[in-house]
Amino acid sequence: MDQQSREHFDLHLEAVLAKLPETIATLLNKVPMIVEDYPSDALVRQLGLHNRRQLCGLYTGIPLTNRSIEGPPVPSDAIQIFREGILSQTRYVNGQINAEGLREQIRITILHELGHHFGMTEEDLDELGYG
Repeated sequence: MDQQSREHFDLHLEAVLAKLPETIATLLNKVPMIVEDYPSDALVRQLGLHNRRQLCGLYTGIPLTNRSIEGPPVPSDAIQIFREGILSQTRYVNGQINAEGLREQIRITILHELGHHFGMTEEDLDELGYG
């Protein structure tokens, strides 16, 4: 991904983050969000994907619903956002990225991965429209 495309994406990401409700923004301050162009080849293989553009985001860590005081130490939580995956899910109009569609896909991806942090399953997220 070239620098201009990366900067264009990041401007839309910042706009989405600025419009999130305060409660969501507060939660994101507790779970680091890492923005990358695409997942590593090792991660693509680990997840059994055929194409790195299939992945828009990933939550790593132990969901809050699965934690216990008596359990082992909890690794750091993180949400990864992948620019290429999100762009591949965005509608194009006349060969150009639809800004509204891009922002919506970014928002859905962030909320989807944050939902996993709170123990939501893929089915739960599908029901909410974040699948």
